[in-house]
Amino acid sequence: MRDIFEDIFVSEPPNPMEAARRAMRPVLRRRFYDAATVGEAGEAGFPVLLDGKPVRTPARNPLAAPVYGLAEALAAEWMAQQEVIDPARMPLSRLANAIIDGVAAAPGPVRAGIEKYLAADLLFYRVSAPEGLVARQAQHWDPVLDWAREALGARFQLAEGVVHVAQPEEALAAAGAAVPRGEGGAREPWRLGAVSVVTTLTGSALLALALAAGRLDADAAWTAAHLDEDWNMDLWGRDALALERRAFHFAEFKAAALVLALLR
Repeated sequence: MRDIFEDIFVSEPPNPMEAARRAMRPVLRRRFYDAATVGEAGEAGFPVLLDGKPVRTPARNPLAAPVYGLAEALAAEWMAQQEVIDPARMPLSRLANAIIDGVAAAPGPVRAGIEKYLAADLLFYRVSAPEGLVARQAQHWDPVLDWAREALGARFQLAEGVVHVAQPEEALAAAGAAVPRGEGGAREPWRLGAVSVVTTLTGSALLALALAAGRLDADAAWTAAHLDEDWNMDLWGRDALALERRAFHFAEFKAAALVLALLR
């Protein structure tokens, strides 16, 4: 099955715009299996099986999860495929491939990327008007900053507008210590990979860390990340392409949030 799995996932579009272009000329594999199940735990974790045979990632590693519930969710995603296997509808499997083949082998750069977001987090930069958006930002963002101060010992500075404000090194170090290490246990690469995805999709490492810690649920984190966008859509209307792109990102976000919830 090597060629099948490599063809399915190696060619996965890196972003929604590219996905839209490729969707005009799709080359999707037909579903070739009857059942997707979870096998007994082994060295790599709980493996996903198709008709009893192990699934492999593009790098030929076993597609296996550190806890049964996560492997079960992966198997359910494979079962949900109908006549063809569409990677665009398999965000959890795409995330799993990235974690198993990439994050587990090199967690350092992934951690560094999250810490870079911490230095210019979305939650630091506030609008001065209109009053409704000012209030909305305070309502959704201030509790996360309060949590960072009280739970992590990280006290950050706020600013109006988009001009960069340097954050105290002590705050950055304290919040950075909460970023999953990505090593030292089977769950760690998964937690690090999921936090990285949430950080990138929301523009906020603090939202990702709060989600990972259970301080926010997935809906609250997603809402907090899109306050400005939602405000503008309410004011100016909705763009179909933007909504399609957002739906694609939301599916990726939900997959990462599920990983964090199951590994908490």
